Amino acid sequence: RTAATMGEPEPSAQAPLAVLSKVELRVSCKHLLDRDTLNKSDPCILLLMQSQGQWMEVDRSEVIKSNLNPVFAKIFTVDYYFEEVQKLRFEVYDSHGHAGVGTHDDDFLGGMECTVGQIVAQKRVTKPLFLKYGKFAGKSTITVISEEISGNNGYVELAFRAKKLDDKDLFSKSDPFLEIYRLEDDGSEQLVYRTEVVKNNLSPIWEPFKVSLNSLCSCEEKRKLRCVVWDYDSRGKHDFIGEFFTAFEEMQKAMGENKVQWDCVNPKYKIKKRNYKNSGVVVLLDMKIHRVYSFLDYIMGGCQIHFTVAIDFTASNGDPRNSCSLHYINPYQPNEYLKALVAVGEICQDYDSDKKFSALGFGARIPPKYEVSHDFAINFNPDNDECEGIQGVVESYQSCLPKIQLYGPTNVAPIISKVARVAADEERTKEASQYFILLILTDGVVTDMADTREAIVRASYLPMSIIIVGVGNADFTDMQILDGDDGVLRSPKGEPVLRDIVQFVPFREFKNASPTALAKCVLAEVPKQVVEY
Repeated sequence: RTAATMGEPEPSAQAPLAVLSKVELRVSCKHLLDRDTLNKSDPCILLLMQSQGQWMEVDRSEVIKSNLNPVFAKIFTVDYYFEEVQKLRFEVYDSHGHAGVGTHDDDFLGGMECTVGQIVAQKRVTKPLFLKYGKFAGKSTITVISEEISGNNGYVELAFRAKKLDDKDLFSKSDPFLEIYRLEDDGSEQLVYRTEVVKNNLSPIWEPFKVSLNSLCSCEEKRKLRCVVWDYDSRGKHDFIGEFFTAFEEMQKAMGENKVQWDCVNPKYKIKKRNYKNSGVVVLLDMKIHRVYSFLDYIMGGCQIHFTVAIDFTASNGDPRNSCSLHYINPYQPNEYLKALVAVGEICQDYDSDKKFSALGFGARIPPKYEVSHDFAINFNPDNDECEGIQGVVESYQSCLPKIQLYGPTNVAPIISKVARVAADEERTKEASQYFILLILTDGVVTDMADTREAIVRASYLPMSIIIVGVGNADFTDMQILDGDDGVLRSPKGEPVLRDIVQFVPFREFKNASPTALAKCVLAEVPKQVVEY
């Protein structure tokens, strides 16, 4: 998907397609406001996504009758683009049967906003619900849990039925539905799936359904699953029929012609009734497995992205005090360096747990001795070059400009090698999986091309990607060589890169597009580069 489909000018014919992944979001609420006089609220969730500044409804959940602490079975599936800030809004409404979900203020139980990136990075987000005008909706909270769909785990298709279930209704037969829960390591349970209700039937056949393996069992075949059969009650007081425990490992026996069945047991009856066998049996009629791969394995697996920005302070940028300079600090609008930094950095900060970014400069004479440096910390703290968030980088950049003397040449190999050393150390310790993104902002063609090619080939063996944004109007033809798209980049000795890790973009192609268009273009290849690594 290029930027053009977002209603923005298409930046260039070669704008790479984003690596698309899908994320499953599961929602539950606690302590919802009670809007109904006679019984409890019947909540329903609306999911809205921001597109061009407008909130658009993407999907909605089922309505859960008479429940102020609902766990919704509905799985919201959202397309996930690593290189965009995707804003989400969850709204909870009290539904009124036939009229569907009213969006009147008096049916509104609260809303919450966040980004897809935040949920993916944190895996589980619990936030308070707010009414209009920023008022808290009592003690109401909403919890959103994210799970990747793709990944090397794939998904399964399951078809269940039951036979001879206990009859819980006086004047008719039970109305059974089945719930599957995954048992977590901390003893809690996560609802994986809730089937439809089959009315008035003690031997129901439920519709086949698909769930991701990650969702079903966290990709662990032996992880315990609890399956519960209920008799549906419209007032929310469902009658327990029975339960059984299994694992994906056991379900796999239902491949092909085979079927697997379990006794559906009510533990109370087992204790009370001497000859009690079961409250019916549940049969897995069929199971199919489908497998797929994705970038989210890394982010969801706790892979942290460490972000470093390197800024070109060579004399060719022009004197920062002169309004023609690319480094001119205009009080009314950010210069091109700042625009590029903010556009790319804002995306990356969702995946950086400590929100600290290394910020380096090159090509300037720096205090105290005013010697040329090609890898200095712009906060002038050699022991800790990290800034607090993108805003911290912007502030360090603005305060360092008056203290340095723009000089040259444009050598970027020292900074690539510096980040590569950190990545190599991280890889050796293997304590946490970290992936390093180096954003180089430069106004010209690099001077040390041979050393830079050598450094990139070395770095291609490490968990890192390099994004180079060309600022200003220089001729960047030679820079395209570093972006291996036109052929394989080689070191001066002829050694090819292990993987294509460099993305080069001239900023002028995005001057009139929105900041998101630049971010999408330069970050679109990162997920693929992570997966190749």
